[in-house]
Amino acid sequence: MMPQIPGEVSLLALGACALAALVAGFVKGAVGFAMPMIMISAFGAFLKPELALAALILPTVAGNLWQAFRQGWRAAWRSVVAFRWLIGTLLLTIAASAQLVGRLTPGRFFLLIGIPVVLFATLQLAGLRLRIRTGQQTRAQVVAGLAGGFSGGISGVWGPPVVAFLSATDSPPADQMRVQGVIYGAGSLVLLAAHLESGVLNGQSTWLSALLVAPAAAGMALGFRLQARLDQERFRRVMLVVLALAGLNLIRRGLTG
Repeated sequence: MMPQIPGEVSLLALGACALAALVAGFVKGAVGFAMPMIMISAFGAFLKPELALAALILPTVAGNLWQAFRQGWRAAWRSVVAFRWLIGTLLLTIAASAQLVGRLTPGRFFLLIGIPVVLFATLQLAGLRLRIRTGQQTRAQVVAGLAGGFSGGISGVWGPPVVAFLSATDSPPADQMRVQGVIYGAGSLVLLAAHLESGVLNGQSTWLSALLVAPAAAGMALGFRLQARLDQERFRRVMLVVLALAGLNLIRRGLTG
């Protein structure tokens, strides 16, 4: 069967989205997160909101599962047990909030994505970090799951609350990479199912999303390969600046309609 992508997607737009998927995959491979934030920010410049959301779903599912199981299923399962409250709350909230997509205007859609992205990037760049004590773990997991799930169901972006929570626990970097993969992988599977139900993923938009899996995977492979050679903190700060600028652009689009 020949791919049947939506007719409004030009070859230029498809190429630009493929390049954005490559860059997003590289960032995810190198630092463990930000793939959907980068993709939705870039795709939103070429595609209408619902199509931009649909386009990122399959690359996100594939990338998250790859990241989750890089260290084997046993390590992945330990992460599931340790963060079960966060994962459970996130999945339920994604499934519920995904049904709101068709009821939002494009302006509100872009604002709901852009504001959390800018807030997260600004706080991280300013060096503001939360500290979560042992007795607060369960409550903090639920709060992070609610916040991430609401934005995730609407925009496909649930990373900022999760990354903020993991940063506050002072987990080792390798553990954070695996845990993010497990959490995002579970969330992306629910997002996939939710938007098959909502209609965001349909016969044509699914083909578009599938075409972007390969460039995203290529980017991740490169990111994994270079991960040990990168100055992680410097690279992360540059990425946060880019995310803040992308988020400001989304806010601009939301305010100007």
